[in-house]
Amino acid sequence: MIRIGTREIGDGAPCWVIAELGINHSGDLATALRMIEAAKEAGADIVKFQKRTVELAVPRDQWDVPRETPWGGVMPYIDYKRRLEFGRAEYDAIDRHCRLFNIPWFASAWDPPSVEFLLNYDLPAIKIPSACVTDLELLQAARTTGLPVVMSTGMSTAAEVTRAVAQVTLTGEEFHYPSGSVQRRDWSRLVLLHCRSTYPAAYGELNLAAIRTLADEYPVPVGFSDHATGLWMSLCAVALGACVIERHFTLDRSSWGTDQAASVEPRGLAQLVRQIRNFEQARGDGRIGPTASEAPVRAKLRRIP
Repeated sequence: MIRIGTREIGDGAPCWVIAELGINHSGDLATALRMIEAAKEAGADIVKFQKRTVELAVPRDQWDVPRETPWGGVMPYIDYKRRLEFGRAEYDAIDRHCRLFNIPWFASAWDPPSVEFLLNYDLPAIKIPSACVTDLELLQAARTTGLPVVMSTGMSTAAEVTRAVAQVTLTGEEFHYPSGSVQRRDWSRLVLLHCRSTYPAAYGELNLAAIRTLADEYPVPVGFSDHATGLWMSLCAVALGACVIERHFTLDRSSWGTDQAASVEPRGLAQLVRQIRNFEQARGDGRIGPTASEAPVRAKLRRIP
């Protein structure tokens, strides 16, 4: 179990539900603020944004590729990404709004300068997106913040996940034994999220059993970043042991944008949170025996004690 902000994650603690606002706000601050309010009302535990230094995050050969936009017309891809990106003024407003509505926030950092930017705020964690699992410089920057790191594993091989986990958890200290030295790891600040980086993700490719594989391999909380349509796969993931669920969130799935189809609206998020909490009550402790409410039924129907 680890602590992120005021929440304990893992080992029987309530599932931590992340509403991923991402870029579904299309660069409009007013929309982002309404999304924060809607996510809070739906029961999300935290909202998440994405922070990029656009010139670093977008490959140079894609800068001038024409891109349709939610604002109408076509513009170079680099300009489209710049317009989606929030700066200090917008994040100051987001930070105030989250405090007003009593819901924490954090963000995916896509590059080391974005990690540095996010340190302007009292965030409970840093997210590493699936696209950046192999960026060792970014992983080191995230580790040196001292904040918990939540890392998605979409598109990754087992070897890539192992290397990324080592980059985040190795402390540089060594234990010395007669048989040799072992590097010390700090497992107290890492959460792994199984993920498929397609939008939406096909059910046949989700491989939810990998949640258990990750939990068996690494002594850290494991969750699921769900890009599938509907709510069932998130619920199944919780039943399989996921202690974190991340869902892309939007006010309207018919809005323009590549993430919208894999997102849930406020009503869907509220239903998801409600069903997760229902499952947590139903899961129980596994002990065999009658409940208190069964006592009068037992007395009435059992002819043989």
